[in-house]
Amino acid sequence: MQSPSLFQRGRQAFERAFNRPQVRISFDIDDTLACQADHAAAEDSKLPAFVHRWLGEPLRSGTRALIRDLRRQGCSIWIYTSSGRTPAYIRRWLMLYGIRVDGVVNSDRHQHILAVNGLENAPSKLPSAFDIDLHVDDSEGVRLEGVDHGFRVVVVCPKDENWAQKVMDAAVDVQAQLAWQQPHRYEMPVRPRSQALAS
Repeated sequence: MQSPSLFQRGRQAFERAFNRPQVRISFDIDDTLACQADHAAAEDSKLPAFVHRWLGEPLRSGTRALIRDLRRQGCSIWIYTSSGRTPAYIRRWLMLYGIRVDGVVNSDRHQHILAVNGLENAPSKLPSAFDIDLHVDDSEGVRLEGVDHGFRVVVVCPKDENWAQKVMDAAVDVQAQLAWQQPHRYEMPVRPRSQALAS
């Protein structure tokens, strides 16, 4: 039997790299990404203040850098909120800050997936139903639901100034855990925990 040529091996490596799933991380909005002025500083924006008052809420300081670093780490970014905000509104709001998300789960989509799967006593959020590997939330109750229902949650307090590092460390831990459990599907993190957000 002939061994594959250099071209065939290169093509196989390329296909493996692009078929490899990304780690999905979702963020809650209220008191996680959108914080009140007395809880957390807001991201600076080049757009006039009236545009933000009309189109969106203040975005928590550090969000843009965190999302950029998570994407460099190979993560897919989602929003998972129990609010009734529409996906279009959420995408537009984040685009005001230059942030693109790969998926949005709002209360309607959450209820739909619960109904389809016949889940009656389901938690307020169920990230695993959307193949989300890590959920970021301000609620300790959601973390406890994660323990009960088998999904990972990192809790960030609205007043925590080191929240982005906490999220990045949790993301690196999840990437390492998935790479160890499923090496054929996931790769080890690009950067170890201590170097996260160093850029």
